[in-house]
Amino acid sequence: MNSTIAKQNPSRKLRKYTSFGQTVRNSLTMAYRGILKVRRTPEQLFDVTLQPIIFTLMFTYIFGGAISGNIQAYLLVIIPGILVQTVITSSVVTGVQLREDMDKGVFDRFKSLPIARIAPLAGALLADTIRYTIATFLTFTIGYLLGYSPAGGLDHVALAGLLVIICAWAISWIFAFLGVIARTASSVQGISMLVLFPLTFASNAFVPVDTMPNWLQWVVNVNPISHLVSAVRELANQGTMGTDLVTSLAGAAVIVAIFAPLTVRAYMRRT
Repeated sequence: MNSTIAKQNPSRKLRKYTSFGQTVRNSLTMAYRGILKVRRTPEQLFDVTLQPIIFTLMFTYIFGGAISGNIQAYLLVIIPGILVQTVITSSVVTGVQLREDMDKGVFDRFKSLPIARIAPLAGALLADTIRYTIATFLTFTIGYLLGYSPAGGLDHVALAGLLVIICAWAISWIFAFLGVIARTASSVQGISMLVLFPLTFASNAFVPVDTMPNWLQWVVNVNPISHLVSAVRELANQGTMGTDLVTSLAGAAVIVAIFAPLTVRAYMRRT
């Protein structure tokens, strides 16, 4: 068709690239497509709606008294931990849905459209930030209903939520890379959970570090999840910003710097 147009209008030059503005518009359109998918299949939000509620109630009422002496004290520990665990875990869906779309041939259809080739990938990653926002809001809401009363105030609580969303978006690039190179969606989910479960539970998210064996304390202290949880606690519970905040943001930047080019390159080869 392009050759026909060129013959009809020889003076017209066909572009083989898209401008930055068009790429942004195409990505936002694809992000809107992702939001529409959630509206039509709301069960996709079960992990970010039910999980924080169930986990918060279970951990608070089962372990609260044993770990912190009472529920109110444990809420200051568990709410940041549940928030990080829920949002980071939900970032796995990015890779799973990406692999499913590629298996169904959806991205093959996108190739025939006059859009930026990177737009479907960028749109999927952008749309998933809505999931992270929902999980963040619900986790803090259930915490407040149970009596969670952080000293940092609403402004620092909002900053803590924003920090988790940014870090989850960065980590989603890892799972997007897995989604592009993996053979099946189930393998993406299996590999991701195999990595995330040890990272989240071998951290300071649920119990104090000093109750663990010495060798495990060393593992927990270098665990990036522990730094993120500590940063959230400092922001929400104390209203302060420490080295853990800088470490978390720096780690997120490193992840994006490494995995964004890898994912885009692998995606371009596949599509």
